[in-house]
Amino acid sequence: MDMEASVATGLRAAGEKAQLDASCKRVLSEKRILAWIMKSCLEEYRDCTPQEIAERYIEGTPQVGEEPVYPDETPRIHGMSNEDSSIHEGTVVYDVRFTALAPSTGEPIRLIINLEAQNNYYPGYPIVTRALYYCCRLISSQYGREFTHGQYDKIKKVYSIWICSEVPENRKNSIFRYRIAEDVFAGKTREREQKQHYDMMTALILCLGKPQDKKENMALDLLSSLLSEELSAEEKLRILNEEFQIPITQQLDEEVSLMCNLSQGIENRGIQKGMEKGIEKGIEKGIRGAIDICRKLNLPEEEILRQIMQQYELSEDTAREYLQKEE
Repeated sequence: MDMEASVATGLRAAGEKAQLDASCKRVLSEKRILAWIMKSCLEEYRDCTPQEIAERYIEGTPQVGEEPVYPDETPRIHGMSNEDSSIHEGTVVYDVRFTALAPSTGEPIRLIINLEAQNNYYPGYPIVTRALYYCCRLISSQYGREFTHGQYDKIKKVYSIWICSEVPENRKNSIFRYRIAEDVFAGKTREREQKQHYDMMTALILCLGKPQDKKENMALDLLSSLLSEELSAEEKLRILNEEFQIPITQQLDEEVSLMCNLSQGIENRGIQKGMEKGIEKGIEKGIRGAIDICRKLNLPEEEILRQIMQQYELSEDTAREYLQKEE
């Protein structure tokens, strides 16, 4: 029975996280939010207003979780023998994918925005390597759509923009850009290839911080507030409207509220689970464990105080003593 309950709890948690992930993607696919990211991060749109970008340059409706990353490939594991073993782990899709026109040329630039909601910034591989792979796939997938044999001049430029909300302290509030550049390392020629002939892909890693942190980039400011676990839905919507002049439609209101509710529900269950586990090992250890978990979740000290007072029926003075001991 315990095993069944554990499995059911795990499935429910996985379902909630999947819903939260989907909700985040839908919020990020809002054109006005995409426009701020483009203006702040892509050189082609630096001189445009977010309103211009949203209304004139983003084409159609951004795809959310629709386009496969490798629609015609089957992942394979190559062992020591000459045999290939196929694995099927489900289709990998781009989180958000859309096309946009470049203001200067009117030519389409293909962009992809990915939100990786992972706690570990180093998930067993460098994120930038995966971002560059996605760039390559965005280019190779144009074959048969944008160009065929010998028409390489018709290949469209691509961007892969990755938004990371939980990153190491020394990388917070930073944007890292990776792109192709020409380097003449032999010879004295001054002749250079035209930049548009090789500047075909760029990967960007946006490392977010806390909403109150000072930032040098508006996209970091917007996203750090929008994806923060510290701000309420009402506060996020106020910031979007007042600081970034983003109209609050009913759909955006509902999606931001859903995202916050799902996030709060997962966080509350995490706190509850930690507290229950702590109780099994003893009240005092349970209180210390609960404080540690709450601090890792970046809860304000007053909220931690309220939680342990409520869960362990402590007086305010006793609860504050525990908080001071664990500092």
